[in-house]
Amino acid sequence: MSKLNGKIALITGGTTGLGFATAERFLSEGAEVIITGRRQAELDSAVKRLGQKVLGVQGDVSKLADLDRLYATIQKEKGHLDIVFANAGGGSFAPLGAITEEHFDQIFNINVKGVLFTVQKALPLLKDGGAIILNASITASVGMEAFSVYSATKAAVRSFARTWTADLKQRKIRVNAISPGTVPTEGYRNLGNEEEIKQFAAQMATQIPLGRVGEPDEIAKAVVFLASDDSSFVAGAELVVDGGMIAI
Repeated sequence: MSKLNGKIALITGGTTGLGFATAERFLSEGAEVIITGRRQAELDSAVKRLGQKVLGVQGDVSKLADLDRLYATIQKEKGHLDIVFANAGGGSFAPLGAITEEHFDQIFNINVKGVLFTVQKALPLLKDGGAIILNASITASVGMEAFSVYSATKAAVRSFARTWTADLKQRKIRVNAISPGTVPTEGYRNLGNEEEIKQFAAQMATQIPLGRVGEPDEIAKAVVFLASDDSSFVAGAELVVDGGMIAI
């Protein structure tokens, strides 16, 4: 039997990368899926590629009006949610001494404000016993040069998994964080051009015990675990999927 059969799942930032790979996995496990994306053309393309069991809703998670419109649409079209994967996020390098207010606000608005209100506004629709998965990062646990703002946002996300588990314990809603390692996706375009990204991935691979960077589907399979009954006794946890990079 499929692990998510009959479940209704929301994935923010589902048009590319880890979000799209997770949407594919959720669908293969029997779920109905709602994805969001900021750009309508990319959203339409993703929905077309994913197929009939997908609802696409354009919006920016850092804008509360967009979130209200998202949940009004879900209420009308689906009635409830069983799973929320707060995946939308982003980041770019800026060394201490060169961090601007714009850089800080942009990343915190998406990665912290966006995650917080994505989850809070989902609660009236989320069934008791549901699952919330937050996309954190191993950067919350290591000191990566010129990545302090992004890393701080992911440390906040990791903290949310703990505190919201306490907040939602009466509803038996499990909140967990997934912390990917180096998994090159379209989002890495913010880090440089194609050649620079390849060089970055190759450099990171030398620090990973498995000797390679990850694939989006490898993260998606871990998200399925946290969304399904396979993780029924897992709450407030961080699942690190990084090829052993920060463990060894």
